[in-house]
Amino acid sequence: MSCPPAGSASAPASPAAGPDAAAAADRSTHADATRRIPGPRVRRAPATLPLRTGRLLRHRPGLARLPARLASLRRPALSSALAACALAGSGVLILHLVQRQTGTTGLLVGLALAILPLPFVLGSLAWLNRTARVPLRHILFCLAWGACAATTVAIMANGWASDFLIAHQGPARGETLVAEFATPLIEESAKAAALLLLLLPFHRRLRCRTEDTCALLAGRGPEPGARRPGAPPRRARARLRPLPYFRPAPPGSRARSSPRTLTAGTLLGSVTACGFAFTENALYLGRAFTDDQQARLDNIGLGDAPSLRDFDSTVHTFVLRGLLSPFAHPLFTALTGLGVAVALTTARRWTARLAAPGGLLLAITLHGSWNAAAGLGTDGFLLVYALVMVPCFAALVCFAVWARTRASRQPARPVTGAAAAGAAAETGAGAAVVAAVRESDFPSA
Repeated sequence: MSCPPAGSASAPASPAAGPDAAAAADRSTHADATRRIPGPRVRRAPATLPLRTGRLLRHRPGLARLPARLASLRRPALSSALAACALAGSGVLILHLVQRQTGTTGLLVGLALAILPLPFVLGSLAWLNRTARVPLRHILFCLAWGACAATTVAIMANGWASDFLIAHQGPARGETLVAEFATPLIEESAKAAALLLLLLPFHRRLRCRTEDTCALLAGRGPEPGARRPGAPPRRARARLRPLPYFRPAPPGSRARSSPRTLTAGTLLGSVTACGFAFTENALYLGRAFTDDQQARLDNIGLGDAPSLRDFDSTVHTFVLRGLLSPFAHPLFTALTGLGVAVALTTARRWTARLAAPGGLLLAITLHGSWNAAAGLGTDGFLLVYALVMVPCFAALVCFAVWARTRASRQPARPVTGAAAAGAAAETGAGAAVVAAVRESDFPSA
């Protein structure tokens, strides 16, 4: 066989010539409009189109690239979709559980009566959010968690705890233990889980090892000498999801929690309890209406016209839960949220460790006292209401007013250092883009 001449453009580059020679040979084949040795093709970056608003948008991909884009969804979006599906499923389940205990008519009446105090409670929490500035998606998640998931867990766990304690302690003592100890523990823990789910970083792996414990609420890592030899240094803070309203204090300082942080924790706990109270009120009001309706059919009959006297239990339940204590559950869980906010943002070591368990313990104690007051009769209930609930609610209102006043008095923080440089760069880039768009839209004659 004859060899091609040395200067021919079709001769392949030798392997010893290196990548430069191969690239030159590839370019020569492109010049002759022939390609004998296929090489790797470089994917071009998507072009951008300038708009009149100054923003740059990319070309929309075709339908052929849609499966690849769906496969490369971000984990936060996937976790959000799974959370929405789980909350929807728990909502359907809680409706089924309530309908089994109240009936269809009782369920509709209970929902209609339970929604009446809801605008007043949510309106006060919206005023509180002017200080906390919590995103709406977090508020909706906490509200849905309290109304669907927390009530589902509470109904099922309370039923199991009631059966267990009544079987081992007797009917009278078992019901007392359930109302004063088991129910507050279960319900407050179920409501506090919403705050923990907001803080867990589902978009990345949460690493928990024996030498590097998961101090989720303490926010401290192991001692420098406790690491394995040769291991890289760990972060001082726990691996939690960064939230704008829970800004941790720098290590080594003695900074305190800001009013916005405290208000955000109180708001999230209160919103979760608001959703829980709505579903619980619907259950109790629907059950009371069903009992009154059955009693009227048994005693009075169908011939007489119904009146309010025939539904005394429903009226009493609505007055007690809808008028006298619409802020009872928000007050309980607000203590838990306040403790979590202090634990995440304070720079004091022991305060960070004890704030969250202390807040949960106070919420359980106050909830148990409120449940125990129902068994003391009318006089005992009014005494507990006047001496315990009213002062605690007044203290919560004073705290909200103080946080709002303190946040309005604080001056805006000056932008310095790298933040100022980044803002200036963004401003310059934005001005350049706007100028380019204007030139492209209005060319000179």
